[in-house]
Amino acid sequence: MKRTSRLAALSLAALLCPVSSAAQTSAPPAGKLPAKARRVAADPLAETRRANAVALVTSLADEARGYKDETLRARVQSRAANALWEMDAEKSRALFRRAWDAADSADRESQRRTEEERQRQRQAGGPMVWRSGPDLRGEVLRLAARRDRALGEEFLARLDDARKQQERDALTPAKTEAPKATELMGDDPAQGQRLSLARQLLEAGDAARARQFAEPALQSVTDGSLRFLVALRQTAPADADKLYAAMLARAAADPGSDANTVSRLMSYVFTPQLFINIDRGGGYGISNTGEHKAPDGMPDALRRAFLQTAAAVLVRPLPPPDQDRSTSGRLGAYFMIARLLPLFEQHLSAAVPPLRAQLAALSPDATQTFRSQIENLLTSGLVPEEQRQRDDVQNALDKLSRASTPNERDGFLMDAAFAAAAKGDPRAREFAERVSDPDARAQLLTYIDYDAVSRALAKKDAEEAVRLARKGELTSLQRVWALTEAAKLFAKDDRGRSLELLDEAAAESRRIDEADSDRARATLAVITPLFELDQSRVWSLMPELVKTINALPGYTGEGGHINVTFRTRSRASMRSGNVETFNLQPIFESLAREDMNRAVEFARTLSGDAPRAVATLAIASAVLNDGAKPKPRT
Repeated sequence: MKRTSRLAALSLAALLCPVSSAAQTSAPPAGKLPAKARRVAADPLAETRRANAVALVTSLADEARGYKDETLRARVQSRAANALWEMDAEKSRALFRRAWDAADSADRESQRRTEEERQRQRQAGGPMVWRSGPDLRGEVLRLAARRDRALGEEFLARLDDARKQQERDALTPAKTEAPKATELMGDDPAQGQRLSLARQLLEAGDAARARQFAEPALQSVTDGSLRFLVALRQTAPADADKLYAAMLARAAADPGSDANTVSRLMSYVFTPQLFINIDRGGGYGISNTGEHKAPDGMPDALRRAFLQTAAAVLVRPLPPPDQDRSTSGRLGAYFMIARLLPLFEQHLSAAVPPLRAQLAALSPDATQTFRSQIENLLTSGLVPEEQRQRDDVQNALDKLSRASTPNERDGFLMDAAFAAAAKGDPRAREFAERVSDPDARAQLLTYIDYDAVSRALAKKDAEEAVRLARKGELTSLQRVWALTEAAKLFAKDDRGRSLELLDEAAAESRRIDEADSDRARATLAVITPLFELDQSRVWSLMPELVKTINALPGYTGEGGHINVTFRTRSRASMRSGNVETFNLQPIFESLAREDMNRAVEFARTLSGDAPRAVATLAIASAVLNDGAKPKPRT
C-alpha cells in the first residue's frame, strides 16, 4: 500500500479551513500597524497560511524522529528548528540537539566510507581523487550558532571532545605514519567547523560575532585560520593585520614550525586563497579557492616580518632524515626555500646567503624527478597567470618533441591540453584529440568541453555555451545543465529562444535512464526556470516529475551538483559545482508562492521520506519568509 504522509494530510485539511471573521475586520492605516497586522491588512489569508506552515514544520519534525536515515533526520530536524525558532526557541533547541546527535553518527559513517575509498585508491596506485560526504555537523552548527551563540559553542565543544576521544582510541600503527600532502590540507574538525562558521558570519556582515567564534582557532597556523584572516582583511584590515602579526610571533617561537607553516603564512601577504603543502615524501597538495594576487595595501613592515619569520624557520639545523618529525621534511624545506628566494632577494637580501647555504645542503635530497614536479609550483601565485599558462603550454610542447614512448607522448599532450584549457586556448581540444589512449582521450575531451562551457557561462556568452553544448563531448546531464543555464541568460530579452532551449534540454533529459537519479535532476533543471516563463505548463508537468522521483528509491531531492572527473594512473583532476536547480527546494518554493494548497498536494504525493521532507520544508520556508502570494481566484 502506498504510504501517505500524516503531516501532509493533516496540513492540507488545515489549509482548506475558512478564515476567521477577525481577519476581515477593518483596521487602522497600514503604516501605523505592527508587522503582523500589516500582513493581515495586505492579505487577510497571510496569517492562516503562516499558521499552516508552522503546522507543516511541526508535524514534519515529529515525523523525522522516526526516520532510519540519520542524514535525513539531522537535516530535517535542524531545518525545522531554524524555521520554528521565533515561535518556540526551547522546542527549537531540543530539535537542534537531536539533529546534532544524528549528524554526529552520520558523519562518522561518512568518514569511514571516505577513508575506505582513499585506502582503495591508495592501494590501486596513481593519483587519488574523491568527493567527500556531506558535513552534517557543520550544517547543524551553522544554523544553531546563528540563532544562539551558546548553543553553537556547545556543539563545538562536543566536536572537540569527540576528536580527543578518537585520538585516544586510534592507536593503530597507521596513525603513526607521516601524513600525505592531501591530508595536510584539512584543519582539525572542531577548529575547521569554528572557522567555517566564522567566515559565514563574516560574509553575512556580522564581523564582531565572526571574530568571537574564530579567535580560539587563530592560535594555530592552519589553512582555515589564514583563510579567515584573508577574509577579515576585506572589511577590517587593521584588525586582521594585528591578528596575523601575533600569529607570526607565535610561529617564530614554536619549535614545531616547518616549511608548511611558512607556506600557509605566506598566503596572507603574497598569495591569498592559494595554499601549497608538501609532505615528507615529496607529494604535494594545492588548494586554490579564488583570485590570489598580492593584496592591496599590505604594509611593508608586515611583509618584512613574515620574511624574517620564514627565514628563521627555514634555516634551522636539519635533523637526520630518520629523525625528522616535521610535516614537510627535507623536500618540503627545499621547495619552500626555492619558492621564496626571489622574494627574499627583493625584500630581505640579508637573509639570502644562509638560505642559499641551506638550499645547497638539501639539494642531494631533491631528485631530478622531484624538481620537475615542483617546477611550475615555484611561481604559482607569484607570476601573472597568463604568463604561467603560456609558459606551461610551451613547456609541455617542448617536452613532447623529446618523448620516447607512447605513454610519455600522451602525458605531455595531456599537460598541454590542461594548460591550454586553463587559459581558454582553443588548441586544448586539438591536443586532447592527439592522445592515443582511447579512455584517457574520451575523459580529457569531456573535461575540456565542460571547462569551455563553464567559461562561456561565466562570461554570460549564451550563444557560445549553446554551441559548445551541442557539439561537445558532454554527458546528458552536463548538456541539460549547459542548455538550461543558457536559457536563463536569454529569458529576459528573448523569451522565445529561452523556451526553445528549455524544450531542447527537456528532450535531452529524457535520454537519461529512468533508473538514474540524474533523470530527476535534469527534469528539475528544465522546469525550475520554465516556471518564470510559463507557470501553467509547469503545473501540468508536476505529475510527470513526481512519477520520475517516485521511481528512484535513493533520490533525496537535494545535493544537486555538476562535476567532471579526469583520472588515469598518472594524473587526476576533478571539477565540481553546486547547481541549485537540480534540487527540489527552488521549484517548491515557487509553487508555494503561487498556490500553497496545490504545492502541498504535490508534496504529499512524493513517496520517499527525503524528497517529501525537502518539498515540505521548501513550502513552509516560502510562506514563513513572507514570500507567499494569495491563491489566485478562479
